[in-house]
Amino acid sequence: MNIVIYTKSNCSNCTTAKTLLNSKGIGYSEIDADFEPYMKDLLRRYPEARQLPQIFINNQRVGGLAGLQAALKELGL
Repeated sequence: MNIVIYTKSNCSNCTTAKTLLNSKGIGYSEIDADFEPYMKDLLRRYPEARQLPQIFINNQRVGGLAGLQAALKELGL
């Protein structure tokens, strides 16, 4: 399973999403959206993605923290 998380500093939901994945032993790649070019690229591809974190599982956007929780439940994790 390939998980990518767009995060930013001082984002409690970003921290919670990473903590959740770590607690389940699930690896992920993190992209720092504080770096403006990364955020611009995200918004160019997904203009509706206005909040962080934005999480992708196997290149499918699941949304934020609630989307991650729902996806993990659906996967039985």
